[in-house]
Amino acid sequence: MTQTCGFVAIVGRPNVGKSTLMNRILGQKVSITSRRPQTTRHQVMGIKTEDDAQFIYVDTPGIHIQTRDRNKAINRFMNQAASQALRDVDCVVFIVDRTRWSDEDQVVLERLEHVKAPVILAVNKVDRLQDKRALLPWLDSVGARRDFAAIVPVSAKHGTNVPELEAEVAKHLSEGPHHFPDDQITDKSQRFLAAELVREKIMRQLGDELPYQMTVEIEEFRDEGKVVHISALILVERAGQKKILIGENGERIKTIGREARLEMERLLDAKVMLNLWVKVKRGWSDNERALKSLGYHLD
Repeated sequence: MTQTCGFVAIVGRPNVGKSTLMNRILGQKVSITSRRPQTTRHQVMGIKTEDDAQFIYVDTPGIHIQTRDRNKAINRFMNQAASQALRDVDCVVFIVDRTRWSDEDQVVLERLEHVKAPVILAVNKVDRLQDKRALLPWLDSVGARRDFAAIVPVSAKHGTNVPELEAEVAKHLSEGPHHFPDDQITDKSQRFLAAELVREKIMRQLGDELPYQMTVEIEEFRDEGKVVHISALILVERAGQKKILIGENGERIKTIGREARLEMERLLDAKVMLNLWVKVKRGWSDNERALKSLGYHLD
């Protein structure tokens, strides 16, 4: 049989379930998730190979309107990363949240005006709709906004209609050889995934208390076979943020470390010795040179 392969950009405003959808499709966690907007900061590639078809999904940061408080270098980087992912793809999956249509959804739609690839609209979180009867009229109205290749109501969390969405994506793959080995799941290194897991646990613990001026850098990643030694540096911008992160008697940082370590052990299938450090680095999130040194650069 002829092999098919294609790049599929997953786009949408912040917090609509892009990472949850990709993890559901892959059957394992590649992108971190939390209830906080803008959890995803990088393009993260998820690769799924089934028989002769290879789907290369690109999870992207949420495209957002840059206001005064969201106009730092890191916000600009995230919007650029999302826009870059739209180049040269075979298909786009545009995710929206139920029957809501916000100004940021409109911004994403406008970004897609010049995209030549077919766009599939995935209406997510339909399991949480109070009145299911409102869905069909809304699908008709949103369908008038663009000539979508398909409109598929889904629940990324529970998997509802996700196979149907994948079947629609499969129609737009191109004939050609696979770009990655059949057993490869992502283009990201274990080192990158370890840093992301620490950041996920921080955001889940402190999403309401700690602003987005926080990042994680892996300073040591030493694989000794049965044991992996990891040292992670958590950067914040103010001393008060450091205090919140560490918690009383260090309890909060211990909880974050324990949760991250357990998930790393599942990911790496090895015992993990994890050390966390917290350091204040003022202004890193609005300093392009600092961002590049911390791994925030476009592929």
